Amino acid sequence: QVQLVESGGGVVQPGGSLSLSCAASATTLAMGWFRQAPGKEREPVAIISFTGTTKKYVDSVKGRFTISRNNDRKALYLQMNSLKPEDTAVYSCAAAKGVNPTYSQREYPYWGQGTQVTVSS
Repeated sequence: QVQLVESGGGVVQPGGSLSLSCAASATTLAMGWFRQAPGKEREPVAIISFTGTTKKYVDSVKGRFTISRNNDRKALYLQMNSLKPEDTAVYSCAAAKGVNPTYSQREYPYWGQGTQVTVSS
């Protein structure tokens, strides 16, 4: 069993930046960040392989968000720049069954509780 705890959420103005962190209780394989806005289904944001060499982003965050990890620290990160109001959501990290990242949420048995990100002026 792997426990995941996110931190770093908050309120930021449009165009601002936030950095999210996810602490894992054990070594994890592929990981990802997902988000759920009010009234919407949870959607993927960015995913990363076990080694960190493969990273993928959904189109809406490409060029603005950066996913990274530090396996020695059992940590996952999401740097979010040029934030927009439509980025407002609860952001959750998840750990996958395998080493290669996937957008399929069924492949992620471990989830954190999430951290709220609000982008508003």
